[in-house]
Amino acid sequence: MGGDAAPGRSGPRPGATLAVTSAATTVALMNYTVPMLALPDLAADFGTAISAQAWLLNGAPLGLAALLLVAGSLADDYGRRGLFLAGTLGLALTTGLGALADSTLTFTLARIAQGASSAAIIASSLGLLVHAFPAGSARVRATGVWGAFVSAGIATGPLLAGGLGSYGWQLPYAVLASAALVIAVLAFRTLTESRAPRGGRPDLVGAVVLGLAMTSLVGALTLGRDGWLRTPVVLLLVAAAVLTGVFAAVERRGGAPLIDLGLLGRRPFQAATSGALFTGLAVIGLFSYLPALLQRTLGISPMGAAGLFVLWSGTAFLVALQTRRIAHRVAARHQLALGFLLHAAGALSMLGAVGAGSWGRLVPGLVVAGVGSGLLNAALPRLSVESVPQERAAMGSGANNTARYIGSAAGVALMIAVATSASTPQQGTDLAIVVSAGATVLGAAIMLALRPSPSR
Repeated sequence: MGGDAAPGRSGPRPGATLAVTSAATTVALMNYTVPMLALPDLAADFGTAISAQAWLLNGAPLGLAALLLVAGSLADDYGRRGLFLAGTLGLALTTGLGALADSTLTFTLARIAQGASSAAIIASSLGLLVHAFPAGSARVRATGVWGAFVSAGIATGPLLAGGLGSYGWQLPYAVLASAALVIAVLAFRTLTESRAPRGGRPDLVGAVVLGLAMTSLVGALTLGRDGWLRTPVVLLLVAAAVLTGVFAAVERRGGAPLIDLGLLGRRPFQAATSGALFTGLAVIGLFSYLPALLQRTLGISPMGAAGLFVLWSGTAFLVALQTRRIAHRVAARHQLALGFLLHAAGALSMLGAVGAGSWGRLVPGLVVAGVGSGLLNAALPRLSVESVPQERAAMGSGANNTARYIGSAAGVALMIAVATSASTPQQGTDLAIVVSAGATVLGAAIMLALRPSPSR
């Protein structure tokens, strides 16, 4: 079952639930992608060194990675509507605070808090949808639409930054804070509470240990671009490994663990988390840094970079909306494999375009890669729900998106490191494209290899 509705309230309203959760997810992803275009202005205002610019992008992924799994478990056990409301109100507050930041540190801290609030929204959204839509074609369509609005948020964030950026990078954040507040009011009026309590006390120890492990890992990935053998990076990686081991031990003994470790042996769950990890690493990692690269190498305006970015993300949105037409004929992991291969093909077709100074040569590759991203964004939420018991849908979403945003934090750090290691920005751009394409080909191979066992 998708969980019991709270007594005294009417049943779920599927259309309203899909609209509110999709809108909130769009705002959360807009918040995530706004700095992709505003990075040059942010770095100039704060005096951020090149070596520290990854923090301006990776603050939100840090908050997301640290709390997504915790948020998913809390949503299932204690109420998806309640956590969703907390997330939307938290996003409104922390986004407003981000607009008031005056240094790299304060902006990064605000971004971490924004990521934590977004974690509550994203993890609880799929749990709310599973409760509102019965298993079958209606749920496949709903998760596909929700996944499409992930693409919509990615697409419109840079447009908002480009359109309002001339008035200062702070204005887009003020707009997003207001939007999150409006959605919180709508959610309070329309959503029905649901939960699937397992009994027992909250796994507070597991939550703290996991948060520290994820923080250590993302911190190491962000700092690693300046040298993987430096003492702080090594210590953070060791801490992440040790804390992950402690977390596994805690979860084995807990009565209400954040994640059922038995799921790790299931191939559908492995496919869901691996697919999310490679999406973050290779796809989000490249396109998080590409707008700033294009501004720097091609000398185009922020709005021009936003327009090119939307060719990718807008195509992804349109394709994700249409994937319901193939969902019953194509397994989710095959859809992921195809999405990865299309991203690789699109990315490789862009090689040499920056060196030639031709933004027009980027267009076909951005469209092809956008088709691939649309397939990925629709398949990931579907597989995250299918790979776990129905009553643990929010936990499945939390695990899936944790892998996605750990991958994106690693991907951003990797792409910045690769792009700045070459002798020229043009060569660095091509090298980043090759690395991204190679990673997605590997991701496709893993998806095809993870066939469900005959007993499943």
